Amino acid sequence: MPSDRDLSFMALALEEARLAATEGEVPVGCVIVDDATGHVLARARNARERSQDPTAHAELLALRAASDAKQTFRLEGVTLYATLEPCPMCAGAIVNARVPRVVYGCADPKAGAVHTMFGIGLDARLNHTFIAEAGVMSEECARELTTFFANLRAQGKNGK
Repeated sequence: MPSDRDLSFMALALEEARLAATEGEVPVGCVIVDDATGHVLARARNARERSQDPTAHAELLALRAASDAKQTFRLEGVTLYATLEPCPMCAGAIVNARVPRVVYGCADPKAGAVHTMFGIGLDARLNHTFIAEAGVMSEECARELTTFFANLRAQGKNGK
């Protein structure tokens, strides 16, 4: 059972995902929170289409912003909330940022790199591991993605 705190911060990540969808982006949102203070260090959403940058995933943008806020790439003492299970690129960046805890909404059967396809962040052979909690507000997070891709298909766009 997720805590009220986890539900609250996942709701913020879901707001970011919804904003991404209104911008024509795949609806993925991310929030990074300082665990000691409960302060939101960063909020981000996918921006690949707007920026024409293949690395502009919500998690990477949030990691950059949180690193700027803390003035260090070592994001110890934070929790990262993402609406979708991080992909290999994002999971690798989370490891490199030393994030101790990741909470995500729905699994990603095509690119999920924390539990679904790979165990990035969970593998003790890495220089850093993190605690990963899946399924927080998973139905709401999945619904945003399903609706977005259904709308693309209805418009005759590929949606891959």
